[in-house]
Amino acid sequence: MVDISKVRAIDIHTHAEEPCGCHADDGYDDLQATMAKYFGAPWNHPPTIEMTAQHYRDQNIAAVIFPVDAERETGYRRYKNEEVAALAAQHDDVLIPFASIDPHKGKMGAREARRLIRDFGIKGFKFHPTMQGFYPNDRMAYDLYEAIAEEGGIALFHTGQTGVGSGMRAGNGMRLKYSNPMFMDDVAVDFPDMKIILAHPSFPWQEEALAVAQHKPNVYIDLSGWSPKYFPEILVKYCNSILKKKVLFGSDWPMISPERWLSDFEKIAIKDEIRPDIIKNNAARLLGLM
Repeated sequence: MVDISKVRAIDIHTHAEEPCGCHADDGYDDLQATMAKYFGAPWNHPPTIEMTAQHYRDQNIAAVIFPVDAERETGYRRYKNEEVAALAAQHDDVLIPFASIDPHKGKMGAREARRLIRDFGIKGFKFHPTMQGFYPNDRMAYDLYEAIAEEGGIALFHTGQTGVGSGMRAGNGMRLKYSNPMFMDDVAVDFPDMKIILAHPSFPWQEEALAVAQHKPNVYIDLSGWSPKYFPEILVKYCNSILKKKVLFGSDWPMISPERWLSDFEKIAIKDEIRPDIIKNNAARLLGLM
């Protein structure tokens, strides 16, 4: 169990990778190599969960960690949620487990979500509309959302452009249209008691994301996937004002390290009294840690 009094920050957005990661036949390694080049990540193969835990322990930072279930749309084999949860449990001083279920799995996915929350301590679920090939407000996803909402889970959605497939032929088949954050407005209306996180500065739909988060009490924004030095001016303005309790530190590890993100965050015009909430307290409240 993470001791909130001891960690200096909570990273709400990190990715779990398998120990081998050597699925050359499904193209996942090529995708990861291209993404590492896009982000300037300094590794040949993404770090494992155990390596991630040690890195965050060394940095005195807690992290929400999750896989992405996009095997139906992409062919990339998913890292089993149960395995991720079991490894996170071995490092529960720093790791907080989320899971991922393709919403196309319908009622079967809803049953899996309930089981993961009840039996494995899963706190939330990662969705990537562009990788999973769906509009977030498509009713086929609602059985899964209902299960998450009823069990008290959090739903975290990728929004905006993605580094996944960037520069690859045809963007590796990834369609950016699915990740417009305005689709989340419907989800927030239809599931008003489910906590929703819009991941990343939502280029080119930043203002849409800010509007939804401001208008809907159950919607938050994480700041992962970008160095803070590239944040648009309007995002910084909202962080300093009406969304100061609803924005969350996220790195997008292993593409961006938490220490790099935090170092860059120190250099932008965020009010000193607001910084502790963004890097730790807002996430702690959302996750029920304080």
